[in-house]
Parts: sequence; C-alpha cells; structure tokens
Amino acid sequence: MDVEITRLSSKGQIVIPLNIRDGFVEGEKILLIRQGDKIILKKASEIDEQLKEDLEFARRTEEAYKKIDAGEGITMDFDDFIKEMKK
Repeated sequence: MDVEITRLSSKGQIVIPLNIRDGFVEGEKILLIRQGDKIILKKASEIDEQLKEDLEFARRTEEAYKKIDAGEGITMDFDDFIKEMKK
C-alpha cells in the first residue's frame, strides 16, 4: 500500500503523486466516491456492469427522495413502478 500527502488547491484540484497514479494515463476517466471524510478513486474503465447498475439505482433513488422531500412525490401501481425502474 502506498501513502502520500497532497494539497487541495483553491480551485478544488489535487495533484496525485507519481507513485500513486502509476497505471493511470493522462485523460483517463476516474470514478470518485465520497463517504464522509473519505474519497475513493477508481479507474472508471474498470467498473463492472453490476456496479454501474448499482450507481444508477443509487442516483435514481436519491433523485426520488429529493422529489418526495420537495412535495413532488407520486404514487403508482406495482407494474408501472417496475416498468419505470427498467428505463
């Protein structure tokens, strides 16, 4: 395991030290996941299909909760709900 310390710029940018970014190439997409005060970085190209589906489900769930909190919730029957989830 490699450990390094870096700084956050006023523009929100960080420099990933050379030994930490070994195996990454310039322009490569990187997935960032924040959990509390931790940030996880992962090559986006290595995301498997299940993780993509899980992230989309989480995004849509968060979107739905925001609508409910804003008083924009809707009701629908089970079959319509399943159809909507498959979109």
